[in-house]
Amino acid sequence: MTDKILVTYATMTGSTRGVAEAIGKTLAELGANVDIVPMKDVKEISDYKAVIAGSAIQAQKWLPEAMDFMRTNKSVLNQKPFAVFLVCMTLAMTKGNNYREAVSGWLTPVREIAVPISEGLFTGILDIKKIPSFNDRLKFRISMLTGVWKEGDHRDWEAIRNWAINLKSQLN
Repeated sequence: MTDKILVTYATMTGSTRGVAEAIGKTLAELGANVDIVPMKDVKEISDYKAVIAGSAIQAQKWLPEAMDFMRTNKSVLNQKPFAVFLVCMTLAMTKGNNYREAVSGWLTPVREIAVPISEGLFTGILDIKKIPSFNDRLKFRISMLTGVWKEGDHRDWEAIRNWAINLKSQLN
């Protein structure tokens, strides 16, 4: 086993990749040896001393490729320090903090596969033109008109960095 930490992610529009990169960069600044790899490109995790996995949320769930990663690596993830994060626009809603408990609940299927030592809940980016479904774009546009969301980058870099800093000691 190496002393490396794997930060892996599944993303739809790139927002989650940015969060994963910020987590990895923070850990590296703290002296950790880190690989940041999209889940679809991860071949083997047994050589890592710890794993941090994150996914965008779509329809109140981790992306299918992220859940496939969890199921494929279940036995190894349960043998080492493992942390999770999600990136979700629900937290960027006008009253997003009111939904933190519900958003946390969307990690239940992940927790049923492997119990994380820490969970990070982060906001993402709302870029209407990157939303693949016409119906979803329409829903977001209507919600924006009613003041539920604002388009733009809502990621809280300080919160992401603080989570990674607090996580560092738990990964050894």
